[in-house]
Amino acid sequence: MKLRTLTASLALAFVTTTTPFSAVAAPAAVVEGVQMPAWVERGGAKQPLAAGMELKESDKITTGQNSRILLRMAEGSQVKLGENAQMSFDKLGQRQENKSLFLQGVLEVARGAFRFTTDAKSKLASRREVDIRVATVTAGIRGTDLWGKSSGDRDIVCLIEGNIQVQREAEAPVAMDQALQFYIAPKAADGKADGSKRAELATVDRSQLELWAQETEISAGQGAARKGGKFKVVAGSNANQGEALKVYDQLRAAGFAAEIFPAGSPDKRVYEVRIGGLPSKVEADALGVRLEAITGNKARTT
Repeated sequence: MKLRTLTASLALAFVTTTTPFSAVAAPAAVVEGVQMPAWVERGGAKQPLAAGMELKESDKITTGQNSRILLRMAEGSQVKLGENAQMSFDKLGQRQENKSLFLQGVLEVARGAFRFTTDAKSKLASRREVDIRVATVTAGIRGTDLWGKSSGDRDIVCLIEGNIQVQREAEAPVAMDQALQFYIAPKAADGKADGSKRAELATVDRSQLELWAQETEISAGQGAARKGGKFKVVAGSNANQGEALKVYDQLRAAGFAAEIFPAGSPDKRVYEVRIGGLPSKVEADALGVRLEAITGNKARTT
């Protein structure tokens, strides 16, 4: 593998951390928290997802094993993603209507678990006309709280609060307005809707919902980064620029938003590979343990 120069790497780190892509248009969402590994893909380019990143229309987000993501949409709603999930923004945009922000478009969840939540403040300050497409099922929402998941054999949408309308492909839409109702859509072996089995409505108990919700919640002590986090983890420090770049590339390929910086005095220059945005020393230390397993280097918190 041909190593890049440090100048190029520093430029890349600056772009991916401060303005990961074009910052001309208003962001569709901002990454509030990320339990890595996770990636964002835009225009064929793929890079690790970092806390504080701004996301745009048509972005595709992918999470890895034991990963979680918390996004804040432009009008205030929250979107959470669980591990091994994939979600993309399709024709998602916002416009100002009088004094309110209006969000419109489609969130497409190709696989994995998600949660969409609009709090009371956001409901009053903005409006939304968003469809969430969970593989074979589309849920139309106007301001609510719901959880869903696309897995190998079925798609599920569970209403926690509010009201939604769900529809499996060409079938008739179904209105849901009772808390803890969920819609189950069986899938065939090829991942498409199983026409031989009807989609059904059922009711889930609160304990099961709590288990489902854990699939999309960022857990304490797992090394999750947060927007505005002040702690950082140094995953590697080397006087040799090329060796430092190897660690940088290794972590970024694994879905961890590493950066590389020169440190020390001019006559004793070293190159540090860091991940920032950790909200506490506890979280930073936890991330350090995970990074050590990838790089073999002893990590330290600063």
